[in-house]
Amino acid sequence: MVVIDKQRHIIDFMLSSLWRRKGKNLSLVAVYAFVVFLLASVMFFTHSIKKEASLILQEAPEMMVQRLIAGRQGFIPKSYADSIKNIKGVQSVTPRLWGYYYDPRSGANYTVQVNDDLRDKPGAIIVGNGVARSLGLKKNDAMAFGTYSGSQLSLKVRGILSPPSELIASDLILVSEADFRRLFQVSTDEATDLVLAIRNPKELSTIAAKIVQTFPDTRPILKDEILRTYEAIFQWRGGLIIVILAGAFFAFIVLAWDKATGLSAEEKREIGVLKAVGWETSDILVMKFWEGAAVSLSAFLLGVLAAYLHIFMTSSALFEPVLKGWSVLYPHFKLTPFINAYQLATLFFLTVVPYTVATIVPSWRSATIDPDSVMRT
Repeated sequence: MVVIDKQRHIIDFMLSSLWRRKGKNLSLVAVYAFVVFLLASVMFFTHSIKKEASLILQEAPEMMVQRLIAGRQGFIPKSYADSIKNIKGVQSVTPRLWGYYYDPRSGANYTVQVNDDLRDKPGAIIVGNGVARSLGLKKNDAMAFGTYSGSQLSLKVRGILSPPSELIASDLILVSEADFRRLFQVSTDEATDLVLAIRNPKELSTIAAKIVQTFPDTRPILKDEILRTYEAIFQWRGGLIIVILAGAFFAFIVLAWDKATGLSAEEKREIGVLKAVGWETSDILVMKFWEGAAVSLSAFLLGVLAAYLHIFMTSSALFEPVLKGWSVLYPHFKLTPFINAYQLATLFFLTVVPYTVATIVPSWRSATIDPDSVMRT
């Protein structure tokens, strides 16, 4: 109880000391919290968007096979599917039709994909919420397309994909196979790529090698490769934001260094008075530890809370153009919070620990010298 009472008295004095310099300390907490906010925002966004992408891509096919023409993707003959199906370990091969359509009215590229539900409904389309928003489309409205033959194709909107699907379907247009082939002038014996179902996932690399050996102009793409690519993209974009905000982080380093190099004359006199009335050096160090912890923890909590609201409530309004990509058609969505102990611990040790330690060093120097000389400075 004696130890607890002693710590309580030290904390009471520390809080009163902070309040006497409230203007300086509040401005310090504000700058400190802003730095934490920037770091936490980047960390929360990149982790959550990678987690979101990985969950979405779990439904992606185990392997896709594309045909390369002069190093670029081209349409693949459906006859390739028959030969690939005979490879041991391949369960099924399904041709897919999809592509990109540039709309000069909005300046956006739309993803056009054949949908089985529209297979027997030529003339009908289902559009993503981003497409409907950019063009002002509603159900039963007509959308005009310019085909690759130079003619015009008018398709009727039969439905709009729900907002929760915007992350993956904001720019999506679902069409029938007949309308797709008419729009892009694709022959009936060609597909965009082939989707494979494999019996044993351990045989993916072996089957991919056999496909390339049989058809040297093909490129098998595994789901794991797509996941790694997305992770690398968002890691790079997160790093880009860190570089852009390097000035703010440098300012934080200067702030911590200023704390480490010395105390103000008022703080030194306060330490001298405490020494003169009987405080031990250890008591002063404990007080300064609590002082640094109070400032840094307050800034940490405020910064983390502000970052949480920024990323998960306002859809990262400040960082949206860089982190979501350079696109005309931005998806409107709210990320699901994915915050773990490792993220918070990393952020804590990057911000709280250095500042707290920096407040103790100059206090120890002042507390170890004669109180008379300290008070006369």
